[in-house]
Amino acid sequence: MTTQPPPSGRTFTSFREISDFLWQNAERLRGAYKPHEYDKVILPMLVLRRMDCVLEPTKAKVLAKHEDLKAKGMSDGDYAVERTLKKTAGVAFYNTSPLGFSKLKGNANQIAKDLRRYIKCFSANARDIIEQFKFDEQIARLDEAELLFQIVELFAAVNLHPSAVSNHEMGMVFEELIRKFNEKKNEEAGDHYTPREIMRLMVDLVFTEDRGVLSKAGAVRTL
Repeated sequence: MTTQPPPSGRTFTSFREISDFLWQNAERLRGAYKPHEYDKVILPMLVLRRMDCVLEPTKAKVLAKHEDLKAKGMSDGDYAVERTLKKTAGVAFYNTSPLGFSKLKGNANQIAKDLRRYIKCFSANARDIIEQFKFDEQIARLDEAELLFQIVELFAAVNLHPSAVSNHEMGMVFEELIRKFNEKKNEEAGDHYTPREIMRLMVDLVFTEDRGVLSKAGAVRTL
């Protein structure tokens, strides 16, 4: 079975263009959410859509492999199953649901049920990330306000595959959105994350006297 092409969707020219687009569309939440609450929806949806885009090219292969493993009597959660599915996906996580953002937006009447089912089918390490956002509470809140389908549809239209948005750019999008959301909360963005430029400088300063030793093959140091 061949690998599928990357997902379609709007492609942006810079991380700032992506963050501005999502920031502007966050206004759809007005009424059901206060501006300082928008991050409860936008950030976990950004993570979900990114993972969805990363997995889409190998999704058919993962689903086929998952069915093959089940036919052999192997259960979800088994180490061998997880290792095999991660290898098939080509990344350190996977999803065994036939759903994805392109299919989630196909049925507005059961969008909350389908989205929960989709999240549940992620591998444990990916699912844990979403659970840290307490996103299930927002699914219920969005569904009650009849906004969930709109938000899923919005993110489904954005191409966040690594071929369109690099890991570095995704990090910048996330940081830029955090900065914008924190401004709405009258907080300093630096209270919640350290910009990568500062982190790089800190690492350089810590290891500056050991550069000669660390440049040798096989050198290992613990900090």
